[in-house]
Amino acid sequence: MSSPFPQVADKLKGVQILAPIPDRAKHIFNAEALGLVATLHRSFNGERKRLLANRKEQQKLRDQGVLPDFLPETKHIREDPTWTGPPLAKGLQDRRCEITGPTDRKMVINALNSQVATYMADFEDSLTPAWANLVDGQVNLYDGVRRNLEYTTNGKSYKLNLDPKRHIPTLIVRPRGWHLEEKHVLVDGEPVSGGIFDFALYFYNNAHESLARGFGPYFYLPKMEHHLEAKLWNDIFNYSQDYIGLQRGTIRGSVLIETLPAAFQMDEIIYQLRQHIGGLNCGRWDYIFSYIKSLRNHPEFVLPDRGQITMSAPFMSSYVKLLVHTCHKRQVHALGGMAAQIPIKDDKERNRLALENVAKDKLREVLAGCDSCWVAHPALVPVVLKVFNENMKGPNQINVPPRTPYKPITARDLLSPYVPGAKVTEQGIRTNIIIGLSYIEAWLRNIGCVPINYLMEDAATAEVSRTQIWQWVTHGTKTDTGVTVTKELVSKLLGEEVAKLQKAATPGNKFSQALEYFKPESLGEKYSDFVTTLLYDDVTTIGRPIAADKL
Repeated sequence: MSSPFPQVADKLKGVQILAPIPDRAKHIFNAEALGLVATLHRSFNGERKRLLANRKEQQKLRDQGVLPDFLPETKHIREDPTWTGPPLAKGLQDRRCEITGPTDRKMVINALNSQVATYMADFEDSLTPAWANLVDGQVNLYDGVRRNLEYTTNGKSYKLNLDPKRHIPTLIVRPRGWHLEEKHVLVDGEPVSGGIFDFALYFYNNAHESLARGFGPYFYLPKMEHHLEAKLWNDIFNYSQDYIGLQRGTIRGSVLIETLPAAFQMDEIIYQLRQHIGGLNCGRWDYIFSYIKSLRNHPEFVLPDRGQITMSAPFMSSYVKLLVHTCHKRQVHALGGMAAQIPIKDDKERNRLALENVAKDKLREVLAGCDSCWVAHPALVPVVLKVFNENMKGPNQINVPPRTPYKPITARDLLSPYVPGAKVTEQGIRTNIIIGLSYIEAWLRNIGCVPINYLMEDAATAEVSRTQIWQWVTHGTKTDTGVTVTKELVSKLLGEEVAKLQKAATPGNKFSQALEYFKPESLGEKYSDFVTTLLYDDVTTIGRPIAADKL
């Protein structure tokens, strides 16, 4: 029987790579892996672009006053009690503590050496998609799957702990979202999807090996706004499994519910991925960003300072309750949110209070029924495990009766901007300026994960920062002292804060360039869908084209 797929040589025609591939990565860019990238692009990129165009049409409707709601055309999916997700995959039964971070070699080693259940290796919000970062990330994950990791820097050595008695965290990879492209790789003259590129290279090179090691090809899927975007991933999963001879359903995809539209389509998203779904995750910072972004034209949805929008805010609490109820009804994991704190080594009392707040946040999550949570730093793992071990005796809570009766969540519950004691402050504006500028400046230096004021900040928090200021300026919001937030006020505060940041930074910093990007966004003069797409061309390294069949 002949193969349904084109021969490798045919697939590589029209594939160009516009950046150098170092010798240490040549094995990653093998002909079959690149052939899968090209085939997925040719088969699915048209649908990806149609779905992105649909996002813009939906935003136009929201701008006109058509607020998000549960879809009437998929009511039958939501109300059908008979369907569920697949059995929990090996290595994903107990996910009580998950660590996240970029794919640099030191991070991969430290994450796999930590006492967590899983490690989400991130090609998205915590990684600047500079070519070298992406290539090194694929090499590091290839070696991580094979337990062949060592690294030396500044005279200090890191290596993977291979004690046979020790659990090595299950590896989960987060490819980029549908909106991001990989301009270093062209297929028939067109950039490939960043998500397809990240997924295909990792999947082709590691799927069989990961299964041999006792886990499997597992992924976190970000930034989706519609259940048909989940269907696109499901179609790609099916095609890719067929491509390398894996049984359909081997892949698992956990979905981050981090956009407001997706919160109204949780059942539908699980349904579209029901052969491959690994669970839904509460992506809290991106969710706040999406709430503001989706409803930005309406002054009644203005939110207060970021620091006041905790998970106990009614609209955030409703989102978690709906997620937990939906996931457990469908027999999949409800995955909790991020604890972004990092140790305060020079102040024991502040550090103690910060860890107490982490414990309270995680207690709230586990009592709400979450089966796991995220941490950004290994030092938080003992704190989180103590809370979950004391309050979740089994591997998860999927079949544990809820501690409080579930009250159906309405569209009003998800949309209401009410936050007890809410206020906008000048310090809140300054904090957003500092975070936004600092993150963009680091991103322009190819660093996608930045410690600021003892919190690990990534693209999601930078998005909240610039979007909040845009919202306050656009709607003339008043601070707690009665001052109207105007372009003039923000411009003045921008000047003061960037001067402080430049004074404290090392020579050669990129704060001036960061200000050029951040200022028009924060002054309400323009609004970009994503700061990462706004900045992307500054981190590309387009060079001489290399035909894939000549590698």
